[in-house]
Amino acid sequence: MNVLDWLLDSDPALRWQVLRDLSDAPPEVVATERARVATEGWGARLLALRGHDGQWAGGACFPADFRGDFSQGQPWTATLPTLTLLRDFGIDPNAQPVRETVALVGENCRWEHAGQPFFAGEVEPCINGRTVAIGAYFGADVDGIVARLLDEQLTDGGWNCETENGSVRASFATTICVLEGLLEHERTTGGSARAVAARRRGQKYLLDRRLFRRLSTGDVVDPDWLRFSFPNWWHYDVLRALDYFRAAGDAPDPRLAEAVAMLRSKQQPEGTWLLENTHPGAVHLSMENGGGDPSRWNTLRALRVLNWYDGNVR
Repeated sequence: MNVLDWLLDSDPALRWQVLRDLSDAPPEVVATERARVATEGWGARLLALRGHDGQWAGGACFPADFRGDFSQGQPWTATLPTLTLLRDFGIDPNAQPVRETVALVGENCRWEHAGQPFFAGEVEPCINGRTVAIGAYFGADVDGIVARLLDEQLTDGGWNCETENGSVRASFATTICVLEGLLEHERTTGGSARAVAARRRGQKYLLDRRLFRRLSTGDVVDPDWLRFSFPNWWHYDVLRALDYFRAAGDAPDPRLAEAVAMLRSKQQPEGTWLLENTHPGAVHLSMENGGGDPSRWNTLRALRVLNWYDGNVR
């Protein structure tokens, strides 16, 4: 099995990233493939499901008809998860239907929490971190949310959605959502010195815990974090964290070594990684088989992490 050929035998949303991250494809070839995301395959299918008001399923975090029943998992069909997925696809933010969508979301989409405008954010840092990532990527003004997140950083360096309920200890899942948002905002705006420092303190929170261990005992915090998923939605796992550190672009920190070794150990004999943990809930489209089958998304992400790590560690 030729893993690169297998990866390229896929949707434009994945294929252009394979060309960019794992091959020697010329920039113009990568750009041409990326442009197809808005007009073909998964990206086009998601855009076609958008409502006239710019929203998906009529809601911000949840569908308009959602009644709070999580027995079948959280639904992933509203505006926040769908825009997150389009960002994961790397859809061109300047494509006409994308620009139109972002403008409509800004005008019409309101948070279920208290009716706040979408790009003003709400109260939970895990939601606000993802909204910053979306807003920064698609060109919306999310400076107000960034300011709020900087004020909400906890003394241990991370963030927690339970802060409003009195929590003083950070959460891995909330922290990775905020870090991804701050990194995207930094890329598009340059970032303030305070924001950069906050992001680096957040990174230290994960690094001090080797991405998956308790600081107090060294025990694995949650075995599910060692089982890789895609899409992650708000959930944390080690591959998501490693791909964040790769995207940040710094030289690999020695504290990543154990997580990278674990990542290597999960490579299958034919060179792939599996889809090990599919988060339940309604989705607009299914991109891969579940049940532990080989995953193109996880294989792409794992290989680009290892390329970054091995290319910088001597």
